[in-house]
Amino acid sequence: MKSILFAFLIALSTYATSNNTADLLQNQHQVLTLFDDPSAAKWTTAELNLANTAKNVKYLSTEEKKIIFYMNLVRMDGKRFFDTYFQQYIDEHNSKMKQYSNYKEVRVSRNDPYYRGLEQDLQNIKNLGLLYPDETLTYVARQHGRDMNKKNIAGHNSSDGRTMVDRIRKYYPNHGMAENLAFGFSSALANVSLLLLDKGVPDLGHRKNILNKTLGINIVGVSIQPHPHYKYSATIDFVALRNFKAPE
Repeated sequence: MKSILFAFLIALSTYATSNNTADLLQNQHQVLTLFDDPSAAKWTTAELNLANTAKNVKYLSTEEKKIIFYMNLVRMDGKRFFDTYFQQYIDEHNSKMKQYSNYKEVRVSRNDPYYRGLEQDLQNIKNLGLLYPDETLTYVARQHGRDMNKKNIAGHNSSDGRTMVDRIRKYYPNHGMAENLAFGFSSALANVSLLLLDKGVPDLGHRKNILNKTLGINIVGVSIQPHPHYKYSATIDFVALRNFKAPE
């Protein structure tokens, strides 16, 4: 398990082979629109709709749905995601960070080795399988987020000592699984972009989880929760469900 402290974000990832609470609630029932972002113009309507696998579920907030949406876009076309939404994120992030005296430390530099490494890794990412929301996995992710909030902890182990594998295999035994954790942001694009960047994480575990080709991941649970120390946490749980049939 690796961790990173970067621009107020901690990101933690692991895998196994076999503004406040009111803000979140306010977003819960907002309609997810896909065409507001300037980057959307570089994608077709059909592509945006294809990536929006969570559009009809009732148990995810707008930003939680968008986490799945952005992960699907990068899996569909890594290079185009890098050239559009990731660049949009960097511009927005760096603009916000200018208010801080340590701007040079918290900004995302396009000369950074992690930036250049991500650009290279995304060049050949094309048409990976889509990720579909799963209510059971979302329950698992939400319970972990609430536990971290209640106990003021940050990590893959629950306050009672259970691991990510323990939590997920209760519902999905003998399946490939993975988990990403991020702290500090409620924005879907911020969470996905910084997990992909994986600055300070030598094994690039978060990036590898999102772009995984070997486990056959196809369902995902997402939860953004308040956190007493980092303000927000985002838990993303992945499972490779055998004989999975995508909803029509």
